[in-house]
Amino acid sequence: MIDLLVAGAGPAGAATAIRAALAGLSVVVVEPRLMPIDKACGEGISFTAVEYLQRLGVELDGRPFHGIRYLDSSHVVDARFRLGPGLGVRRTTLQRALANRLADLDIPVIPTRISTITQNQHSVTAAGLTAHYLAAADGLHSPTRRQLGLATTPPQRTRQAPLRLSAARDAAQPRRGLRRHYTVRPWCDLVEVYWSRLGEAYVTPVADDLVGVAILTSERGSFDSHLEAFPALKRRLAGATEATSVMGAGPLRQRVRGRVAGRVMLVGDAAGYVDALTGEGIAVALRTSAELVRCVERDDPAAYDAAWRRVSWECRFLTGSLLWARNRSLLAPHIVPAATRLPKIFGAIVNQLA
Repeated sequence: MIDLLVAGAGPAGAATAIRAALAGLSVVVVEPRLMPIDKACGEGISFTAVEYLQRLGVELDGRPFHGIRYLDSSHVVDARFRLGPGLGVRRTTLQRALANRLADLDIPVIPTRISTITQNQHSVTAAGLTAHYLAAADGLHSPTRRQLGLATTPPQRTRQAPLRLSAARDAAQPRRGLRRHYTVRPWCDLVEVYWSRLGEAYVTPVADDLVGVAILTSERGSFDSHLEAFPALKRRLAGATEATSVMGAGPLRQRVRGRVAGRVMLVGDAAGYVDALTGEGIAVALRTSAELVRCVERDDPAAYDAAWRRVSWECRFLTGSLLWARNRSLLAPHIVPAATRLPKIFGAIVNQLA
């Protein structure tokens, strides 16, 4: 019998499978999408996440970046990394590197999708395969999460039970992301985050002649219409060639009831997601995938939820706090000015996340 069946070959699923194989477990990955899988994301990987992937034997090719820059219409503040540079990597490049490592380790990747999941005290069966455990890394809108009843739904407004203000805002204004690449030489060795009333625009250098621009907002509209809210960035991109079409993702906020159902454990975006504000999705996915494999090795799936919370709480707290301030009209305009006035605190937060 297979030790671990992994649903999804994105970064979280592939890293889980690689880590499990290196631990001596038998692993099979199920992935219905054609490789390499693309996704609308910021494409910046922190120094510690790059190190972890290298320890897994994943060879990455990208462009180093050395910190984070916040900008609004009249303020600029930089926070440089102390440990070492992060790496801007096209998602498709990352996926090819992960797929190559899966192949190196002879981990089967079966091109099918998981539908019905059945399990008992000793095994779980899905996609015609039976394993001791299933790791569900099937994305932001995880079908596994829904099937097992681990997803939550936003509260509905009723006459008897009006929504709290914060809950109403989450329900009425889900944030989404749009991403496009431009052929242009990166003008900065930092990831730039432009702030405006509409949302944030992230510029990540991913090659010597390519930058990725990801816009996060709760407002509807096209990428080009949203770009109008960032005039300084639009001027930077004047004359640059659009290298890829626009790709979208969202709603970003995903709440879950739990991350374990019997012998099934959720990892990556499937395990719940706050927001892309701090860009730590990959790093959290890698840390939590390591905890999942440890729980499989110990035959203790019940311990996974607490382990997931322990290794991800800091990122979730900082991201949630920043998102809370971002969603308040009186506080949002003061985020970048506050970082400018308190650069040491801003730098400490950035380095703590990194």
